[in-house]
Amino acid sequence: MQNEKRSVGVVIVEAILGLLSRLPLRFHLRVGRFVSWFLRSVIHYRRDVVITNLSRSFPELKYKQITALARQFYDHLGDIFAEAIWFGGCKGEKGRKRLKDSHLADVTNPETYNKLYDNGRSMMVLTSHAGNWELLGGWFCYNHDDSHPFDSGYASMRVVYRRLKSAAWDRVMADNRCNCLQGTGFHGYLEAGEVLRSALRDRNEHLVYVFPTDQYPYKIASSHNVGRFMNQETVAMGGGAALACKLGMSVSYLRWTVLERGRYGLEFVPLCEDASQSTPEQIMVKYYAELEKDIREQPWNYLWTHKRWK
Repeated sequence: MQNEKRSVGVVIVEAILGLLSRLPLRFHLRVGRFVSWFLRSVIHYRRDVVITNLSRSFPELKYKQITALARQFYDHLGDIFAEAIWFGGCKGEKGRKRLKDSHLADVTNPETYNKLYDNGRSMMVLTSHAGNWELLGGWFCYNHDDSHPFDSGYASMRVVYRRLKSAAWDRVMADNRCNCLQGTGFHGYLEAGEVLRSALRDRNEHLVYVFPTDQYPYKIASSHNVGRFMNQETVAMGGGAALACKLGMSVSYLRWTVLERGRYGLEFVPLCEDASQSTPEQIMVKYYAELEKDIREQPWNYLWTHKRWK
């Protein structure tokens, strides 16, 4: 993707973002507060969806408490926007050092990751829209425990994404997410429709798939009933789990915890060591149990603007 020809519009937008990304993270977080105010109070960005989702997920809360949670959510959404722009400036080796020194995100249990990777199976890491999913490209910069370096390398990573409707913005976002991977041998940014074909082709390689999996199923996506999630009967996409079962991968849930503004903790939570011994439904039930636990711990740390229950 890095070598594809860019349109004039993409070049201009990326040049502007490149200049902005050089500013300190604390500056971007200040701008993020303005963005959150604009989304929440000026254009009311998907406010009805946010309030509906929160009210149905937390029926025990009064309306004033729901609106307070909504405000916290919009503040967090502004931070995601700000962090993503700053993150795009972490290009190449110097950028990866800048990212690591920032402690924007820290993997809290790299030894768990290594144990799963070293069992010889490919790994499926299921992620949600908690924390800041735009930062997944910095994966290997998030391990600050020198006594437990990651046993795998960038070339083993496969990060799954869903293509945007706008080709120009899709390119801008893809480049921004992958800028810090320049010069690492990473070539594994996979559109969701390419994953199965790619995985079957590379089934004999030792790979790590990072798979967002908490959306309402697309029309062509495999779906699974996972029971009650956040007080609502839930049907979810299970493509990552199904692929892991088919190829006998280990499966982990990636927990994102907000430690403070501009700092995240990431934790690998093993769901199974050999998915061929489970069904996609069993894995997804475990996944959603972990996700619900996290949402109840930090209710605003989730993307509430999407209609996940239809």
